[in-house]
Amino acid sequence: MNHLITLALCVFAFQTKAQTFKNPDSLFNPTPYGSSHASSVKTSGELVYISGQSGGLGKDHILSTSFREQVQVAIKNLTTILNSYQLKPENVMKITILIVDHSSEKLKIWEEEISKTWKNKPFPTSTLIPVPRLALDNMLIEVDAVAFKAN
Repeated sequence: MNHLITLALCVFAFQTKAQTFKNPDSLFNPTPYGSSHASSVKTSGELVYISGQSGGLGKDHILSTSFREQVQVAIKNLTTILNSYQLKPENVMKITILIVDHSSEKLKIWEEEISKTWKNKPFPTSTLIPVPRLALDNMLIEVDAVAFKAN
């Protein structure tokens, strides 16, 4: 029995030291909604999991009515989190994009704006999911990501 308790404590200690969660002070506080902006798990490198970033600006999460402006802010918010890990967009391996009432016009705007950030292609892998609504009223886009930081 003592061996099982010791093993459980070792596993718990490993998990808590290997995992980190970040909520940069300049971004909206997501903790009341049961999430963090980003989490990472150390491997031979570090995987960084970034929660869906909306087009909400700053701590007050101000949402423009412009889809383009929300895309720009969502990418800026994603970049803020990457910077908190000393990462760049090139470190992103996978993104998921949720767009309210998706259309070819909105896809064109996404492509134009993402190309400004990912200047050094290739782009990360991605999934675009059209949705009828997001978590908060007036949110038009949400982008999550997984990034990798080599040791």
